[in-house]
Amino acid sequence: MRTGRPIPPLSLADDERETLKQWARRPKTSQALAQRARIILACAAGETNTAVAERLQVTKQMVGKWRRRFLNKGLDGLLDEPRPGTPRRLSDVEVERVLTMTLESTPKNATHWSTRSLAATCGLSRNSIQRVWRAFALAPHRSESFKLSKDPLFIDKVRDIVGLYLAPPDKALVLCVDEKSQIQALDRSQPILPMRPGQAERRAHDYKRHGTTSLFAALDTKTGKVIGQLNRRHRSLEFRKFLDKIDAAVPPELDVHLILDNYGTHKTATIHRWLLKRPRFHLHFTPTGASWLNLVERWFGLLTAQQLRRGVFRSTRSLETTIRHYIDIHNEEPKPFIWTKTADEILENVARFCQRTLGTLH
Repeated sequence: MRTGRPIPPLSLADDERETLKQWARRPKTSQALAQRARIILACAAGETNTAVAERLQVTKQMVGKWRRRFLNKGLDGLLDEPRPGTPRRLSDVEVERVLTMTLESTPKNATHWSTRSLAATCGLSRNSIQRVWRAFALAPHRSESFKLSKDPLFIDKVRDIVGLYLAPPDKALVLCVDEKSQIQALDRSQPILPMRPGQAERRAHDYKRHGTTSLFAALDTKTGKVIGQLNRRHRSLEFRKFLDKIDAAVPPELDVHLILDNYGTHKTATIHRWLLKRPRFHLHFTPTGASWLNLVERWFGLLTAQQLRRGVFRSTRSLETTIRHYIDIHNEEPKPFIWTKTADEILENVARFCQRTLGTLH
């Protein structure tokens, strides 16, 4: 028999649900509002206050508070109420002017506004400009890059590769394969000054080059282990030798599914002949311009951050020795990268980004 205070039912209209989803997806700004949106979405799904509190790691009192606020005031009830203190001095017209100038114009001598330049143009203080920008999550000084794949088989390839991550086939090994080419052996022109209390490590901005090498790597998606091979050249011949190394390392009773990009060395006649003789190998190509689907790229990022970016190498041999040592240490205690997003979630994000981008362009 149910005990305690009855919980009033909570339902959402389509526009309310869409707004809450947008608030909940905020990665950095207004995290308090994003948390409240997630609470309401969970309550609307029929979960109890206790279940919502446990899943979102908040208190039951907090869940009950925002449930009541939403039932009484709707979406407006989730927003922060006006706080006591000095009333704002900027009128709505001034706020609108700041927003319009920030979004629709640029200064004569720069590509984007700063708080000083916009404050001088609008006749407001720098702090006022900063408060408006913060309130509307505007950061003119920041710029991010993006790339949309033009591959006509983008959807099919995403579903294929994500399917291998989330539901790998039985009696098979899934390997993410790629090359990190032209790794430079760089030595600083002057000795590095080590870190000490109150002073960060310091190094000269210029450097000396001592040659390059290329790393072929295959990441086991299940165990996190890496098969690596270093070569001074980067051709289909070297890639075929790396495939021979993979073939020797994988037990013969297992099929091998390779996830790799569309680089030319992967599709030469030499590689085709090699694959025809080994039917247990299956190739899955990432969409053009979408190497982020390949998990080995994440491992390359770790290699760069932990060894290459701040390393000092006085020869190519020293560089290759460091990379081999890093692979050996990694394979002693490997940790796999866990893929969590489904193909539908990825495609939904891409579609939403495309719609937002087209709206900006128009």
